[in-house]
Amino acid sequence: MPAPYDLRSDTVTRPTAAMREAMARAEVGDDCYGDDPSVLALEQRVAERLGKPAAVFLPAGTMSNQIAVRVRCRPGDAIATHRGAHVRIHENASAAAISGAQIMSIGDRRGFSLPQLTELCHEESCGWPPVRLVWLEDTLGDAGGEPWPVEELEAIAAWSRAGGRPLHLDGARLWNAHVATGIPLPRLAACADSVAVSLSKGLGAPVGSVLCGDEPFVAAARLHKHALGGGMRQAGVLAAAGLHALEHHLERLADDHARARRLAEALADLPSWDMPTPSTNLVVAPVRAPWDHAEQLCAPLREAGVLCYPNTYREIRFALHLGIDDEDLEGIIAIVRGVIGALPHPAPAPR
Repeated sequence: MPAPYDLRSDTVTRPTAAMREAMARAEVGDDCYGDDPSVLALEQRVAERLGKPAAVFLPAGTMSNQIAVRVRCRPGDAIATHRGAHVRIHENASAAAISGAQIMSIGDRRGFSLPQLTELCHEESCGWPPVRLVWLEDTLGDAGGEPWPVEELEAIAAWSRAGGRPLHLDGARLWNAHVATGIPLPRLAACADSVAVSLSKGLGAPVGSVLCGDEPFVAAARLHKHALGGGMRQAGVLAAAGLHALEHHLERLADDHARARRLAEALADLPSWDMPTPSTNLVVAPVRAPWDHAEQLCAPLREAGVLCYPNTYREIRFALHLGIDDEDLEGIIAIVRGVIGALPHPAPAPR
């Protein structure tokens, strides 16, 4: 059987030959001493692209997010975020476990409105935990990679700052939001006081996240980086991959978005799911009756060579990325149509 098409996530990409060459040539030092030239170049480059004063290179987006929590919050503080936020669902309750912060969800998977935020903050006068950090996410991963409208973000940011509440933006796929909307990265990043961006999703680097903010914030973040085991010594080998990705893989995200739309269009008529048009590179399809849950469809697709994963219990997600080209896409469409079209009536759902 040929190698499977892996659509589980945009994190499954492999370094390209050119990226591997850049990694092999990387100048390195010791990141813990702050003298790795490739790391310093990456931090400066990302900060400049986002219009932020400073940045710190970290192993993972979850560490970036959790450091932002540790810098801004103290035990007993609350974080206001939307229901589907990565920090609420996919980070193993780390905000509570590591920093003693409580996540208060408002809105839905597509974000929250300014009135919903103000309503939550008004409850502080009734003894609710104080909202010390307002949490944003762009794109909205749980909602299928939808960009959060920038005008809404700017209104939330203006109100929050007027009340002395800092904002953090989980921008793991902020690059996708920029390419999909055409809005400049500095404008998107200006909605928050700190921003975390991923190098290992759409940009295709093997590892890495960059956390940006003002200089006092980043200085504090570096202390937590050390405390949490984020020092990587000769990390320039990894930073070189990020530098290469920024130069060569950013604008090509439009190809992933176009392929996601083509995939959705080619599969929309199948009766097993609803297939909305994606905004970026993530195709999320809620299953239809008689199917009860997404794994009933994911399992046979994986067996046939299209690796996919439930987005939620009743939704399938297909992630387009650097490792999928036009020829691959045609193969994927053929397999999915063949498998889903031939499925028998499902067995009853487990109880």
